[in-house]
Amino acid sequence: SSDIDLIFSYPEPGFIRGRHGISHAEFFTELGQQLIHALADITAAGFLFRVDMRLRPYGDSGPLVMSFEAIEEYYQSQGREWERYAMIKARPLTGDSSDTDRLMKLLQPFVFRRYLDFGAVEALRELKQQMVNEVERRGLHNDIKLGPGGIREVEFIAQSFQLIRGGREPKLRERNLLKVLNHLATLQNLPEYAAKRLADSYCFLRRVENRLQAFADRQTHRLPIEKLSCLRLAFAMGFEDWRSFYQELESHRAVVREQFEQVFAVPQVEEKSAQDPATKELTVLWGGLATKEDGSRILRDHGFDAPEQTVTLLDQFRESYVCRSLESRGRARLDRLIPLLLAAAANAARPSETLSRIVTVLESIAGRSAYLSLLAEYPLALSQLVQLCGSSAWIAGLLAQHPILLDDLIDPRTLYEPISAVDFQRQLNYRLADVAEHDLEQQMEVLRQGKQSAVLRTAAAEITDRISTVKAGRQLTEVAESLLEQTLALALGHLRDRHGVPRCGVGRNRRDAGFAIVAYGKFGSMELGYGSDLDLVFLHDSSGRSQKTNGRKSLDNAVFFARLGQRVIHLINTHTPAGVLYEMDMRLRPSGASGLLVSSLEGFEEYQQEEAWTWEHQALVRARVVAGDDTIAQRFNELRRNILTRRRDPEELRVQVLDMRERMRDELGAGKTGSFDIKQDRGGVADIEFMVQYGVLLWSHDHPDLVCCTDTVGLLEGFAAAGVMDQRQAHRLSEVYQGYLARLHRLAIEERSAVVPEHEFRESREMVTKIWCRLIDKEGSANDNG
Repeated sequence: SSDIDLIFSYPEPGFIRGRHGISHAEFFTELGQQLIHALADITAAGFLFRVDMRLRPYGDSGPLVMSFEAIEEYYQSQGREWERYAMIKARPLTGDSSDTDRLMKLLQPFVFRRYLDFGAVEALRELKQQMVNEVERRGLHNDIKLGPGGIREVEFIAQSFQLIRGGREPKLRERNLLKVLNHLATLQNLPEYAAKRLADSYCFLRRVENRLQAFADRQTHRLPIEKLSCLRLAFAMGFEDWRSFYQELESHRAVVREQFEQVFAVPQVEEKSAQDPATKELTVLWGGLATKEDGSRILRDHGFDAPEQTVTLLDQFRESYVCRSLESRGRARLDRLIPLLLAAAANAARPSETLSRIVTVLESIAGRSAYLSLLAEYPLALSQLVQLCGSSAWIAGLLAQHPILLDDLIDPRTLYEPISAVDFQRQLNYRLADVAEHDLEQQMEVLRQGKQSAVLRTAAAEITDRISTVKAGRQLTEVAESLLEQTLALALGHLRDRHGVPRCGVGRNRRDAGFAIVAYGKFGSMELGYGSDLDLVFLHDSSGRSQKTNGRKSLDNAVFFARLGQRVIHLINTHTPAGVLYEMDMRLRPSGASGLLVSSLEGFEEYQQEEAWTWEHQALVRARVVAGDDTIAQRFNELRRNILTRRRDPEELRVQVLDMRERMRDELGAGKTGSFDIKQDRGGVADIEFMVQYGVLLWSHDHPDLVCCTDTVGLLEGFAAAGVMDQRQAHRLSEVYQGYLARLHRLAIEERSAVVPEHEFRESREMVTKIWCRLIDKEGSANDNG
């Protein structure tokens, strides 16, 4: 019994020539009237559809038809939020495809903002309240469409996400509600279980609606009261009696109500805040109506540790150009937000420092008042902002640079749960699928935004002790691997489109030539930190005769792979609005910065066998293929194994490792009395890593399984298992190493250097130094802490 909601439009104003010439507006108005009569007039055979034209611009008081230009002007200048909500499902039914495409493109900016439009929540909440009032006024609690937990609430949930995120996520412009719920789960805007339960409840409610209307032959959504009608509905829904049906119905409505309240829960509402004397004081303070002395007192009473400086900070922010240039709506949102923010920051460990960091974030987002609305409308987002900024200056800087990450603060269930490698890869594929094939800039933006979100989630989980430092390092490494795979795929696809596939060999031996990326350093050992660069080497396996690509614009394979390497670097290093993907270091390739950007596998093997220094074999301990051709990965692993398991002269190896370590310490150590550089000073991270690398080079000839691992902790466990190192000693080194890494991660998150007071790790560094002297520096003093 659905009616149909229509809007009539035509492409261009003008006149129809002829004896009775009329304007396009007159012509199409008459056509529209005839169409409505044809559909809605009741005849002996009934009618086709009830037609509702009230959704057109200006409603019943507006013209029946409007030109494209007039419709665009209306929605851009006068369109209201409820019209955006209605327009989500709009689609053209008739007309030339080029005209309908043009019309929908004109309407899209009105419906789907280019940014994350959290300001839409305010309007949707007002619509929701109007709906609640209507339910109360008309007694519609048993209405399965408009009542609590009804169809409309499911639609509101899905469509609120569409309005907020549809400008950024093309898949959310979908008209089908069930598909929207599925997309929301994939994009992790809703938990998967919540999206599934909402979909199940929506389908159940729609079936109830169909049964009601099929029986009554009219547009109704109210549950029956009369006993026989109740029983009919229960039977029609497949239940034996009314009670069992009604229990199932209430279960579904409860699911919808629960999710609806989570999305539209009213935060610290102004009416409640106005009654709170503490909030009232903070409002007066932010309004500039308190003296400096009173302001300091108010902040001191709330627990701020540096109230005078905080008053000055607020005064400067209030009078800044950023605040003074806000439009009325943005200023109103800011004025509502700041007292809430002050109250929340007061509970931080260091309130004044926390607020100072958050003001930096506010300065970057104030011009986009939708973000202010997000923080004011979502108490959880505000509390997460305070917690994260209070814990980390680095996270505050990340949010200030990339405000789009504020979206991640809404749901703590995902914020503090690092995304799995599989889910991260799926989300990248999902988002890249919506980007035009040759829109390189947008592809790079998707990769960068994906990285920033994943890194934020990892940092949030680590600083709240939900994951260990080792797990955080692996998580950051998996993110980098996924991004590198995607980057390589984009670069390779572009070059293959232009030049074809690189091939080599002749006759039956002709084959495709592959390309692979080898990770060294922290990336290779799966111990990446926040802000780590990537140590990479590029390899290809093209060899033999006829090394050319098979496209129309054929290239020598060496040229093709050189361009591929350059393009990968370009995609990773190029600055976009979202920054760079990673800083890269290519100096570990054969012959360093003077060598070829991309080496052949044969050339790489020859270099490692005949020219590489011992320190380069040390670096090979942590090397592994992280992207590209599987055949190259297999051959690289064999090559690496052969190099690392080579029998070496113990004394010569010891002297070379010791010499390199001492040079590094002299160049990179803190060199200050009373301080300790966790990375480079004696007894620090580098000493442990050098001992592990030395051990692999010394012992793997007799214990080849040692080369199966690239991470430091895993190798120490391997030493203990092989019996080449005392088990307690290996375990203690592993503990100290993880402790160092945890401190380094925390220092990086706090934007502090790796140099700490020497007493902080005194016992640990003394223990490491003793083992170092026993194993490598036999002439050194265990008591010399450098």
